[in-house]
Amino acid sequence: MTDARPRLRLISHKLCPYVQRAAIALAEKKIPFERVDIDLAEKPGWFLDISPLGKVPVLLVEDTPIFESAVILEYIEDTLAPALHPDDPLERARHRSWIEFGSAQLNLIAGLYNAADRKAFQDKADALSLGFARLEGVLGEGPYFAGETFSLVDAVYGPVFRYFDTFDAIGEFGIFTGLEKVTRWRKALAERASVHDAVSDGYPERLRAFLIGRGSYISTLLEARAELV
Repeated sequence: MTDARPRLRLISHKLCPYVQRAAIALAEKKIPFERVDIDLAEKPGWFLDISPLGKVPVLLVEDTPIFESAVILEYIEDTLAPALHPDDPLERARHRSWIEFGSAQLNLIAGLYNAADRKAFQDKADALSLGFARLEGVLGEGPYFAGETFSLVDAVYGPVFRYFDTFDAIGEFGIFTGLEKVTRWRKALAERASVHDAVSDGYPERLRAFLIGRGSYISTLLEARAELV
């Protein structure tokens, strides 16, 4: 018997957190896919032909491209079992809202690692902490966002928390101070196979090299740390 499912190719960049979302969702559904990494600094012509915004991820379903991570997640959810969204429409909408909040946290993380000086860095760290405090107020006993059930919200926040594995090696910035539920959630996601495997070997080293190359405040912290080691 042949597999009726379409061929899926996930066009990726090795560091992109939005790509990781799709990879996690597909892994949770146990759906085979091909991952194709590209260099965003030198985008191939074929990629620009299928990505109107010039961004990853793009999911090729056979030869039909789908772009934007939120749209890709919804396509995966609409077409592939098991469901990672709750059945109740209101609860499903609430989950989608917190997925959007996760994207806002990722924007703050980008602001953090691009901050030019200590004050700008601390401002972003404070904003991130405030955002995670909002999440602390809606989390239950866990281990995941919806309790015992892994959902698309978890697929979104796994890549968010992954950045802090590298940031924590630089110093303590107080972002998770007093946030016991968020800290427990972060740990549970880090231990989930789909989250762990959403990046390839060498990810921490590539992320550090990327951060050092920003020429930002965090770059100086990383360089100082490297000199100490």
